[in-house]
Amino acid sequence: MMLVAGVDSSTQSCKVVVCDADSGKIVRENRIAHPDGTEVPAAAWWDAWLAAADGLLDGVGAIAVAAQQHGLVTLDEQGRPVRDALLWNDTRSAGAAVDLVGELGGPAEWAEAVGSVPLAAHTVAKLRWLADHEPGHADRVARVLLPHDYLTWRLRGGTPDVEPTTDRGDASGTGYWSPAEGRYREELVRLAFRGRRPELPRVLGPAEAAGHTPDGVLVAAGTGDNAAAALGLGLGDGEVVVSLGTSGTVFTRSPSPSADASGAINGFADATGGHLPLVCTLNAARVLEYAAAVLGVGLTELEDLARRSVPGAHGLTLLPYLTGERTPDLPDETGTLHGLTPLTMRPEHIARAAIEGMLCNLADALDQLRTLEPRRVLLIGGAAASPLVAGIARDLFDLAVTVPEPREYVALGAARQAAWALAATPAPPEWPAPPAREIPAPEGDPGREIRERYGRIRRLVHGR
Repeated sequence: MMLVAGVDSSTQSCKVVVCDADSGKIVRENRIAHPDGTEVPAAAWWDAWLAAADGLLDGVGAIAVAAQQHGLVTLDEQGRPVRDALLWNDTRSAGAAVDLVGELGGPAEWAEAVGSVPLAAHTVAKLRWLADHEPGHADRVARVLLPHDYLTWRLRGGTPDVEPTTDRGDASGTGYWSPAEGRYREELVRLAFRGRRPELPRVLGPAEAAGHTPDGVLVAAGTGDNAAAALGLGLGDGEVVVSLGTSGTVFTRSPSPSADASGAINGFADATGGHLPLVCTLNAARVLEYAAAVLGVGLTELEDLARRSVPGAHGLTLLPYLTGERTPDLPDETGTLHGLTPLTMRPEHIARAAIEGMLCNLADALDQLRTLEPRRVLLIGGAAASPLVAGIARDLFDLAVTVPEPREYVALGAARQAAWALAATPAPPEWPAPPAREIPAPEGDPGREIRERYGRIRRLVHGR
């Protein structure tokens, strides 16, 4: 049995799965936590990988790395990190993003150039922030990598003579690689980095190998976490993934690139040669974690409390922008709990409002993709395991919801990509779809009143 390994280097942890290359069956897996924060030493990801992979790799013939998107990793001429990596959820670059949009001529010009309009999360905005706020560091930068690029490079030896690589899926989240043209827009790098021209990773095709580890294991191209999740789930036509992770993501497959001048839809590429239009929120499952902490309960108890409330929580509404927000673009705003009365100021209604607020935010994100006519939602992430969360999602999304069996789908997608590179076939291996719980589309529109109230309060507080 030939084995392959998939790595998910996420914001919170490094997950490793080892699978049978033919069937996709998981035979071994492990997880190691990452340090908290919105900037971390890139070497911490490598240390977590070494610890997570310890004892797992016997018999493995190929490895692929998927990782959190957008982060900025800067290396000097000797291959040493210039500073700690800035992560996707570091919002200090929000002003830089606004400046860049204006300097190119506006949102439409950016959407046409690279499929996305820069926000604080995008690598291009972080380059501008670095150039303006830490010019001494910027002057030392010889190479600019993404988190998955860095780990793939380290797997291949991580020396100055090893050429860094990336793939379409992750490159499309930088803000300076065009999915429509399949090339870097290097003039945008120079614009963002105040004329500097760092080396960028070579962009590999979906099944192309990056190289080998020093002991001969094939290293596949790797990709960003969302593209890997789509590959791990076997995302089909008409299906939309809603992921309830640290952030929330809503994405689907498309045969053609997108260019949304509103900035809501990121025109990403996927890991198979197609495209992956995606909407991202900063706040998802963390909203439930914070609500549980405020109420002094665990997540299971939070669900139990919410069940004792009613749909709509008697008018209590949470705008869940606890760490600012990416969609809508509110990087410096905070959350709002609206509708407090003697009746609603009770734990069960606060618990229900937290769940509904998180999901209303994602329902707004899903609306951005309605023109692609989704027929069902695949709901993944830790919070998706809650039957109450899944049921409320069905009502607020007004679509059939499928909840796949909990698995590490990003790591599983990376493993499938490793198997694809190992086999060198035209298409990825056919691995069985995961078992799933089906929730049919609702009759009528039971979530309409909740969503309309949420929208009114959002416009009242934030004007949009």
